[in-house]
Amino acid sequence: MSRIGKKPIIIPAGVKVSIHPDRIEFEGKKGMLHTPLQAGITAKAEGGQLILQRADDSKPQKAFHGLCRALANNAVLGVTQGFQKQLEIVGVGYKAKLEKGKLELALGYSRPMIYMVPPDVEVVVEKPTLITVRGIDKQRVGKVADDIKKFRKPDPYKQKGVRYVGEKLIKKERKAGVTGA
Repeated sequence: MSRIGKKPIIIPAGVKVSIHPDRIEFEGKKGMLHTPLQAGITAKAEGGQLILQRADDSKPQKAFHGLCRALANNAVLGVTQGFQKQLEIVGVGYKAKLEKGKLELALGYSRPMIYMVPPDVEVVVEKPTLITVRGIDKQRVGKVADDIKKFRKPDPYKQKGVRYVGEKLIKKERKAGVTGA
């Protein structure tokens, strides 16, 4: 069996689970999410736990078993606690500000970069150099954080750019043939 797929998912109090033939719906205090069920994967809720089972032991079924379980577990965590990612902006004059659903980033380009924040994700600028992305869907939170990071990826030479809080960068030395300054 799939090591991930065979683990039961604990359903906390206050989370309502609806099982359909092609998806599982979760409703909690933070909102509602649904995850797909692949063909051959079945789900059943019993005793405060959600158990996923597969039809056979073929290699694709084993992979889908673990995937469906991981997606369902992320949905349970999302509707109860939510997810967040923090980004820090490093560089002289680099800063961010948020106005009416638009994130404006000054990242050393000739004009500021504008990012339209999706309605299902919350973006908070705690300091001009610290951005927090929050939401109930783990994939959407990660995608929005990655989209913001792509505006100015961290430079390995000067260590400037947008990066996740706690992300370690390996500083590179300057090129060997460069002389002067």
